Amino acid sequence: MMVYSYADARQKLAAILELALAKGQVKLRNRNGQVFVIRPERIAKTSPFDVRSVKLTITKSDILSAVRESQERF
Repeated sequence: MMVYSYADARQKLAAILELALAKGQVKLRNRNGQVFVIRPERIAKTSPFDVRSVKLTITKSDILSAVRESQERF
């Protein structure tokens, strides 16, 4: 894995970001010798409308009676 200097990163930021996307991560070294890792953020592949189901012990007749009761109110 290549380690880029701070000066190189400033000049070639777009290319380094593309490289991080392709390789998974890129390392940058600052003037003090500290090393930083740049990784692309993982984007969730699920829909925000996907919700977990809830396991309930409810029957079809319970649901139908609840619907009828709500219809009678309005």
